[in-house]
Amino acid sequence: MAKPVVEPRRAEAPVDELFIERWSPRAFRDEPLSETEVAGLFEAARWAPSCYNDQPWLFLYARAPEDRARFLQILTEGNRVWASRAPLLAFVLARRAFRHNGRVNRHALFDAGAAWMSLALQARRLGLYAHGMAGFSPEKVYADLGVPEAEYDAIAAVAVGRLGDPGTLPENLAAMEHPNQRKPSVEVAREGAFAGA
Repeated sequence: MAKPVVEPRRAEAPVDELFIERWSPRAFRDEPLSETEVAGLFEAARWAPSCYNDQPWLFLYARAPEDRARFLQILTEGNRVWASRAPLLAFVLARRAFRHNGRVNRHALFDAGAAWMSLALQARRLGLYAHGMAGFSPEKVYADLGVPEAEYDAIAAVAVGRLGDPGTLPENLAAMEHPNQRKPSVEVAREGAFAGA
């Protein structure tokens, strides 16, 4: 199989290399993370900003083989194929209501996203990679992991580990195992009103 031609990533404006280096591989080495590495990941997430400083995110994570096996069964089959080698699996939850007044927190998903990005960037700082996933069953998160659905929204899954050999992946996934590109900045940021205002 011929390797795809991959254009190098180039920033359009000065930005820390950490942002360019972050990507979401599927090939992981089945090598445990240290206690310090795991603590660093969640410490970075802890410092993310949030509305009213409510910090609505919660990461449930698995490292032990029996816990990883249980978490894997919650992922879609396509994600189980490669995520089974990741030494850390997690689900990202967002608390639905503000702690201080019980009202619906419509910013919780935004805030949990900030925590996830903090974790992903810290992973790169540690020489690790994090891959977020939408392919999982929220219903199984609630049922199999005892998460109260009325209180939390199960919003994403995450695999974290060291970069592995793409040869461990099925051919279709190995072909995609490289950093992808981004839209031009003019497509993601506009100055002023949306249109016609």
